[in-house]
Amino acid sequence: MSLAVSVVIPAYNEGEEIIPVLDRIFEAVHLECQVMVVVDFLEDTTVPVVERYRENEPRLRLGVNDYGRGPANAIRWGIDNVTTPIVVVTMADGSDDPRQIDTLARLVERGVVVAAASRYTGGGAQVGGPLFKGLLSRAAGRSLGVAARVGTRDATNSFKAYNTEFVREVGIHSRSGFEIGLELTAKARRLRRPVAEVPTIWLDRTIGESNFDLKKWLPKYLRWYRFAFGPQLTPEQVEAESRRIAALNYQTDSN
Repeated sequence: MSLAVSVVIPAYNEGEEIIPVLDRIFEAVHLECQVMVVVDFLEDTTVPVVERYRENEPRLRLGVNDYGRGPANAIRWGIDNVTTPIVVVTMADGSDDPRQIDTLARLVERGVVVAAASRYTGGGAQVGGPLFKGLLSRAAGRSLGVAARVGTRDATNSFKAYNTEFVREVGIHSRSGFEIGLELTAKARRLRRPVAEVPTIWLDRTIGESNFDLKKWLPKYLRWYRFAFGPQLTPEQVEAESRRIAALNYQTDSN
């Protein structure tokens, strides 16, 4: 049986700009694949473009997230609705290199639960993007990789492949922002599940606007960052700690 992978892309008003991203993914991925673009509402400008694209591409699906608005809920909805043993999360802005999707999926096939595309390991790079955000991300990634031994030096990057069963076992407790990649990496570490990485070159988007809100989401990242450190936990303990973090993050949203 051939290896099958689902690619989940959270999108928000990308319009025609989603087309070159989809073109590159379908050109680059050689594994059996299904690509799911997930939006928050049918009025999103991405919807008619994806519907038109689907007329000639049966591997493309459109999902409408009903978990609540925002990228975390869109990603969570997408993962809950895939049927393949491996799922890759990538962004709609074209910053990620889709040629690495097959490689990341193969790592999961070999037994890791999280396979990360890393900007901060040898051969990786980040080109463009806000300087302060990049410095924080690099510092967090390297400290987690060296001190917490999470298995990657880029735990904050959203471009990752996951064992679908693992994600459904531990759950996704993030409800806003892009901290899911860090959350699932931290959970894998505390459970002592294997994580691996491959170098990637990330290019800042040249069209459209980023939806990343550093000031709003930084406290949430820090809670998952701290969670990555510590002794091995049982699945029940990970669930309890995750609920506690989720409650604190909800309070952050409410303030």
